[in-house]
Amino acid sequence: MTSTALAAALADIDTVFNGFASPTETGCERCYGPEEIAYLRTPYTRVPADLVRRFVFESPGHFEDHPAVMRRLLPQTAHAMADGSLDGIGWAWHGLSRVDWRAWPPRQAGAVEAFVLAWWDDTLTNPEPPYPVHDVFETCAMILDDMTPLLDRFRDGPAVEAHLVSCAKDWLYHLITDGSPWLWWIQDDEGSAVAALRSWLAAHAPARLRACGEADLAVQAELLALPYDERWAHPYWTSPSDTN
Repeated sequence: MTSTALAAALADIDTVFNGFASPTETGCERCYGPEEIAYLRTPYTRVPADLVRRFVFESPGHFEDHPAVMRRLLPQTAHAMADGSLDGIGWAWHGLSRVDWRAWPPRQAGAVEAFVLAWWDDTLTNPEPPYPVHDVFETCAMILDDMTPLLDRFRDGPAVEAHLVSCAKDWLYHLITDGSPWLWWIQDDEGSAVAALRSWLAAHAPARLRACGEADLAVQAELLALPYDERWAHPYWTSPSDTN
């Protein structure tokens, strides 16, 4: 069930982006037929769900005005993200991460940010969200170009703790070797973003992971605070717990 905050954010997206179109859009004639591109030029018309997915995850070079295309698709896109029907989350670059939506008029930019944060909050408090939590995290972080507000929302709660364990398993597999856990991070600061996530896990995750019965994950999170060579020289690797 959609949370009150997410429902309000979706309603605002519907209002703010109602009637948008890309009036002169020609699109890529090799990939799309004229009748498909016509949807982008025509406001107040629902775009077929599969076509929404193709447009949202398409590279910007396929369109004359990619930001206008994203504004045109935003109401349907946001609802599909919220209800889990947008195939592609976690598997491709999301179009909102490839436009400078923060440069849009304040009410438009505010509606996008509010929706992304509400979607993340709703995911965290849902025991069985429609997408893997680490995929939603990556998608939100890409769109916001900032993971800090997402990490700040890892508050206490049974569902949140379970999702923290799930994310820690996915992230630590990569971070313990200084690798990146993201497939689709296209910003220039990937290295600093990876370092920030390592620091956050080392500082905030160990006690919570232990409380969830994840002793090995807790130790591995603590090891992220050490330099690379010291991390791998730690006695943990020769005498891990029985759960490892």
